[in-house]
Amino acid sequence: MMPLTLAEPKTEYVILRVRGNEEVRTHLENMGFVTGSIVSVVSKVREDLIVNVKNSRVAISKEAALKIMV
Repeated sequence: MMPLTLAEPKTEYVILRVRGNEEVRTHLENMGFVTGSIVSVVSKVREDLIVNVKNSRVAISKEAALKIMV
């Protein structure tokens, strides 16, 4: 298990866990980052990520990506 920040671009991963307080977890889950979902990193922009999740492209901060375990 590793944080999404360490994921290789264009490789599919399964979300194993979403960490953080309840507010953070709820926000990420509302964006589609739920346990069991497939996610892949499209690109890294500085320290932030653009990812594919649930057939959508989403930009997330490094801090948020550290809470998503794949």
